Amino acid sequence: MKKTSIPDLPVERAASTFAALGSEQRLEVLRALVRAGPEGLRIGELGDRTGVTGSTLTHHMKILSQAGLVTQEKQGRSIICAAVAYDELRELSEFLLRECCADLEETHEDKDHG
Repeated sequence: MKKTSIPDLPVERAASTFAALGSEQRLEVLRALVRAGPEGLRIGELGDRTGVTGSTLTHHMKILSQAGLVTQEKQGRSIICAAVAYDELRELSEFLLRECCADLEETHEDKDHG
């Protein structure tokens, strides 16, 4: 099997994070925060951009926050939401792509040497 220099992400951690992203609305919330950059968005603006508001947005933010993907910070009378887990998102992508086509290459090598 092909070896890479990307460290292994424990499958349990990957599954937990993917579970947090397992909702269209949560994925849209995270995408909006990633697009907004490190400054984040006020909770009202996040709701406007995603169409998710009120207790539903609060619920989704709680799940994303527990997964370590976002933060919420009170600034004066506003709540600022921000994506903070760029490295974790990169790790998730690498988790999926790390062994891309590894079995295919192994199969071709076996045929060449067999």
